[in-house]
Amino acid sequence: MHPHTFERLHAEGLISESSVEKVKAVSANKLFSLHWELKTVLYLGVLLLSTGLGILVYKNIDTIGHQVILLFIAAVSAGCFYYCNKRKQPFSFSKVPAPDALSDYLLVLGCLTFVSFIAYIQFQYAIFGNHLRLAGFIPLVVLFFCAYYFDHLGVLSLAITNLAAWMGIVVTPLRILRENDFNSETLIFTGITLGVLLIAAGELSRYRNIKAHFRFTYMNIGAHVLFISLLAGMFHFEHQFYLFIMALTGTALYFYKQALKDHSFYFMLILTLYSYIGLSYLVIRLLMLAEDIDLGAVYLILFYFIGSGVGLILFLINLNKKIKQNAGI
Repeated sequence: MHPHTFERLHAEGLISESSVEKVKAVSANKLFSLHWELKTVLYLGVLLLSTGLGILVYKNIDTIGHQVILLFIAAVSAGCFYYCNKRKQPFSFSKVPAPDALSDYLLVLGCLTFVSFIAYIQFQYAIFGNHLRLAGFIPLVVLFFCAYYFDHLGVLSLAITNLAAWMGIVVTPLRILRENDFNSETLIFTGITLGVLLIAAGELSRYRNIKAHFRFTYMNIGAHVLFISLLAGMFHFEHQFYLFIMALTGTALYFYKQALKDHSFYFMLILTLYSYIGLSYLVIRLLMLAEDIDLGAVYLILFYFIGSGVGLILFLINLNKKIKQNAGI
């Protein structure tokens, strides 16, 4: 109970003042959770370990030898997978908690070292030849399998990242990769496709009740990818930008309904920010077409950003109140 409650009870003469002082003392020295801080430190430790091993290998490649390095990476990865598989709980389509904290982080380390092993062996020996799609597809399958088999959200994020990289390799000509020309129209449509697929996967996971707790990860990454790709399409396709505005509006309405349904202010926030960027682009474009670029047009743009900024804050405040009311908070 809140200390103010005890103060009110004391004012009504139901409890003594000494009891109120004890409650205040306990409340002032109450414990707080370090759960997320410790998890962050542990995940950072896994990343630092992976990075340190990579630097060690890079500096001693001539003296260690490629075969020894590959054997060491494979041994680390296999050892991590063996421990996690031995400790894991029976598979279920529902949420399965990790058996212990060590398994949670060893699984991430095992997946990272496995991806490093595939990349290393392809770079050094080119066992897949010029088939970069196959070299990216194998880690993709393994990561998704591990995410579902071990029920791990972190590995799922790695798998989705690998999926994005693999789709970029599949649909993008090697010429674009070599020339670092990432303004390709193909990449915009690839991002839109990936965003739609991730959102569909999130909805399907909840509808079919297959690892329904994975839905947030799918929806979160899918929303950012889709919104950014649609905005990139607006900026790139000057003569067809209205099509992307329509798609952006439809996507925003979809997430608006989902945010109200799930009582999620987070999704309400990101859809509002991305929609605001699209609206601002449209307003500035119309002002530039309607007026010559003079001091008056600049003032109009400045007034727009000042007024829209205030309106955006008020809009988010009202949305937050609406979500709390729907949630019964």
